[in-house]
Amino acid sequence: MIHITDNISINEDEIREEFVRAGGPGGQHVNKVSTAVQLRFDIVGSALPEDVKARLIRLAGRRVTDDGVLLISSRETRSRETNRFEAREKLVSLIRRAAVRPVKRLKTRPTFSAKQKRVDEKKVRGGAKKLRRKVSKEE
Repeated sequence: MIHITDNISINEDEIREEFVRAGGPGGQHVNKVSTAVQLRFDIVGSALPEDVKARLIRLAGRRVTDDGVLLISSRETRSRETNRFEAREKLVSLIRRAAVRPVKRLKTRPTFSAKQKRVDEKKVRGGAKKLRRKVSKEE
């Protein structure tokens, strides 16, 4: 079990990892060893609460396939275990962010003094603009 929050944890069976060859510099080592990891997590089929699933899909964006599978890849280091750990950390942090319920905004009205301040600032601004106008001859 991977502990996410106090009341959310996911089973390791829900995560599929595939090791692939990483590109970039590294010479012969990079061509021989599969150190990059592609982590797959089925959001739709997971045991996460429904509201967390919805927020996770929204947060993950393009990393979620049409089937609801989250793809996370890590190819930063030349170590398979380090990349695996980083990919899992990315998954855990994403689920932690999705577990936080957004605070609902309460509608409020501006106070009288706030309205008055806004009008006063508009008058000052308008006065400054009025001074920039061409002076007309009034005789």
